[in-house]
Amino acid sequence: MTLATAELLHGLRKLAHDAAAAIMAVYQHDFDVTRKDDRSPLTAADLASHRILVDGLRALTPDIPVLSEECVDLDVSVRRSWPRYWCVDPLDGTREFVKRNGEFCICIALIDDGAPVIGMVHAPVSGRCYYAARGQGAQVIAADGSSQAIRASSLGMTWRVAGSRSHGDARSAGVLGRLGANEHQPMGSALKFGLIAEGAADLYLRFGPTSEWDTAAGQCIVEEAGGAVLDLHGQALRYNQRDSILNPDFVAFAALDASQRARLFEALS
Repeated sequence: MTLATAELLHGLRKLAHDAAAAIMAVYQHDFDVTRKDDRSPLTAADLASHRILVDGLRALTPDIPVLSEECVDLDVSVRRSWPRYWCVDPLDGTREFVKRNGEFCICIALIDDGAPVIGMVHAPVSGRCYYAARGQGAQVIAADGSSQAIRASSLGMTWRVAGSRSHGDARSAGVLGRLGANEHQPMGSALKFGLIAEGAADLYLRFGPTSEWDTAAGQCIVEEAGGAVLDLHGQALRYNQRDSILNPDFVAFAALDASQRARLFEALS
């Protein structure tokens, strides 16, 4: 890992830690929940984390713009002109935050020419932090500060599925039935990408709307761990390529061989 990348990741870890502290300060007490225009929930924790991350990233890398989920007034023509930018979800899994089940996280990704080249997913409740940089592998830091390299696993006798806690659907159930998948691990937010990256799950399907800040950090981590995050045409998810910030349907998976990939995409069709 280059010194510049190591210093940048150190700065990101500090920002994620500070944002997590602000989130937990709200989480530990009663809080109000409002609704955005798309009816998704919003809390003081989302906004506090947003301010810490946006201000911190601007100070850390003044020449790199920041796109956050809470930058609701950003003009698309401005965003589309950026070749390189930070893509941030200050609190991914606000529904899980409101349910108080702990399955929410902070997502920070650096996008370069449409691809995530740095990714960090930090879980405030557990203190677990996944991160990766292009060409340099993926790591996880435990709550005690110990760090280790992680790798996506090879497929065993059955598919271990990281399923959405709040967004289950019949289409996904049909695909999993065709695969014969019978080991399900419900999990909220981008933490599902972490399960795949560290070898605890093999597959995550997502049919339906997600935004680019929901997937960018997790995609970088999974890819650097040896897995993949692809649309249903078999292409890696790309960022800032469309006027819409919404992703296509996608699948994230572990270290599959060619025949296993073929079987998966046959089940998806």
